[in-house]
Amino acid sequence: MEKVGVFICTSCDIAKRLNIEDLEAAARDQGAAAVYSREFLCSKEGREFIESKIKEDGLDAVCICACSPRVNWDVFNFDGVAVERVSLREGVVWSRFPVGENGEILEDDSVEYVEGVSFKDELMALAKDYVKMGVAKLQSYQHPVPYKPEDQISKTILVIGGGVAGLTAAIESAKAGYDVVLVEKEKELGGFVRKMKAHCAIKPPYKDIVPPIVEDLIKEVESNEKIKVYKGAQIEKISGAPGMFDVKIKQGGKEIEERIGAIVLAAGFKPYDASKLEHLGYGKIKNVITNVQFEEMAKAGNFKRPSDGAPIKSVLFVQCAGQRDENHLPYCSGYCCLASLKQAKYIREADPDAKAYIIYDYMRTMGIYENFYKNIQDDPGIFLTKGKITEISEGEDGKVKVIVEETLLGETLEIEVDVVVLAVGMVPVTAEESVLNLEYRQGPALPELELFYGYADSNFICFPYETRRTGIYAAGAVHQPMTIQQAIEDARGAALKAIQCLVAIEEGHAVHPRTWDFAYPEFNLKMCTQCKRCTEECPFGALNEDEKGFPIQFVTRCRRCGTCFGACPQRIISFKDYSVDMITNMIQATEMPEQGYYLYRLLAFVCENDAFPALDMAAYKKYNLPVSLRIIPVRCLGSVNVSFIKDAMSKGFDGILLLGCKYGEYYQCHFIKGSELANRRMENVAETLQQLALEPERVTLHTVAIDEVEEAVKKIKEFEEEMKGFDENPFKGW
Repeated sequence: MEKVGVFICTSCDIAKRLNIEDLEAAARDQGAAAVYSREFLCSKEGREFIESKIKEDGLDAVCICACSPRVNWDVFNFDGVAVERVSLREGVVWSRFPVGENGEILEDDSVEYVEGVSFKDELMALAKDYVKMGVAKLQSYQHPVPYKPEDQISKTILVIGGGVAGLTAAIESAKAGYDVVLVEKEKELGGFVRKMKAHCAIKPPYKDIVPPIVEDLIKEVESNEKIKVYKGAQIEKISGAPGMFDVKIKQGGKEIEERIGAIVLAAGFKPYDASKLEHLGYGKIKNVITNVQFEEMAKAGNFKRPSDGAPIKSVLFVQCAGQRDENHLPYCSGYCCLASLKQAKYIREADPDAKAYIIYDYMRTMGIYENFYKNIQDDPGIFLTKGKITEISEGEDGKVKVIVEETLLGETLEIEVDVVVLAVGMVPVTAEESVLNLEYRQGPALPELELFYGYADSNFICFPYETRRTGIYAAGAVHQPMTIQQAIEDARGAALKAIQCLVAIEEGHAVHPRTWDFAYPEFNLKMCTQCKRCTEECPFGALNEDEKGFPIQFVTRCRRCGTCFGACPQRIISFKDYSVDMITNMIQATEMPEQGYYLYRLLAFVCENDAFPALDMAAYKKYNLPVSLRIIPVRCLGSVNVSFIKDAMSKGFDGILLLGCKYGEYYQCHFIKGSELANRRMENVAETLQQLALEPERVTLHTVAIDEVEEAVKKIKEFEEEMKGFDENPFKGW
């Protein structure tokens, strides 16, 4: 950018603790074309002032030195003008204090930081570095250009699965004005719910059971002109990228091709294989059946014992049959308790003299379905108790004998019933079948994490419908175990995310989490050595390889995380607003003290999604951070290139901290595995430090969740103390 303007806010304690004239001078030293200071830049008058100066001075970019970039982002948005935010409030004056022996906050200029240097001097050095870094960043900035695919963008949404979730997603997408292609592998729509006699109400007060809602959904889908339905069909192959998916559908002996924009995966579930539950009598005792088989009986109105056709007068339901069990399904399937309560009601309605027993470990009726549970409790013919099934065996006259221990009253029960029903759980279809058949470098299925047991993994806190394949959104029981009501709500959310994806592609920016980001990675292939690190490490399958090993981009698959950028040893990948040169220039803009004063300088590359917000919250709580620490927010720790470390160490920084999202079993990294990849790259970092004859411990990686504010501050302080155990960086002052 040729003309950068700097605007320094004097409110919120900034002018109280910092010398504004010195900050203005620092901005001019860095090459700012115009520098202004004013109170309350975020006010209406403040914004109008900035707009007037942009016009008067012909500014290409503005550096707003005020509050955190995480607040007032809509205020400091000027069309056609690049904006960089320098956090003087949260990053300096609200988070760096001189502290007395008893923890009290002291006056800045009353404390000697090191011999001959006051805390005020160090605070000003920090603030001036931040201002210079902001200007340097803008000087290397280029305006991102929206990505517009050469091929025509499709706005059609593919829905895979014709159960409640798939039908709902199709209807909601069509209502929003989008064409839909629905593919169902069975010959009829309706999925598992169509096989039911009834289900729990999906509207308040949630006390009763109702006929399956799916019949109405089927009629609505089949009568909607915007929805094209393929029954008895399967997905043979999906290639391309969001907005330009090429989908091959096999129906009978015929192959059909559709151009698709986004996909909702609602393939549903299969019941857990009860043949694995011999210890509960299944397969050995004829009158031990599953909840699925009992539902089929109810649908047919045929409550008869499988062994001899005698009328069923008593039923015992075994909850968590093969669930919440590390030997079978480690998770709770969520719907089973309601299903057993409902089926107990079936048998009581069919025969008022019949008895039902429900043996549970924990009774889980989510939300207001507690009303339904209470209704069932009022039925004298239904007996419920917490207990442990210790034995199921054949009794007399075709009965099944069940021994129950550890009951609520502490006694052992021996119950003989006509039928035992095992409440088996849900297994996502995708755990056992290839549904999507993606033509991706990483394979035909969605990536799975062990934690998710075959369910479509997602960032369940921030982006609950996403998968690791951009433009493909999971809904219903393929997403996680859920009730019919939850599946309907889930499908609506997934349909909205698919629509959001199509809008983003049309406008040329990222889908999520950087929804506003128009920049995308650009490759200088003349310098590429075909090492394949970028294609191997991309979490979203946005890169493939040609026959020579050069990367092939699928830009609409890209989430703009910068993992490829961080992986590249040749530094041939860059974004217009995030490049190696930009970060290098920011590092070089800092002022490094000479050796001998023991003025340590630490640099932190901090993830913008979890760690940076945590540090903002630390500032709001007035937690104290080391004044020696400079922070550069990054898209993800996966976007930190080893060259950043080398440049910072060559500049003279005494230590470098990488602070990012937690990885491992309960990861919630917005970009799947950024911190994990950064940790793997630490070997390369160690080699770089060895080349510079520096200790490898000078570079440290820590992970924190967004709510671990105190932990983040603690790790930073520990890092500072560890770095003070080393001599100053010998490159300092050169």
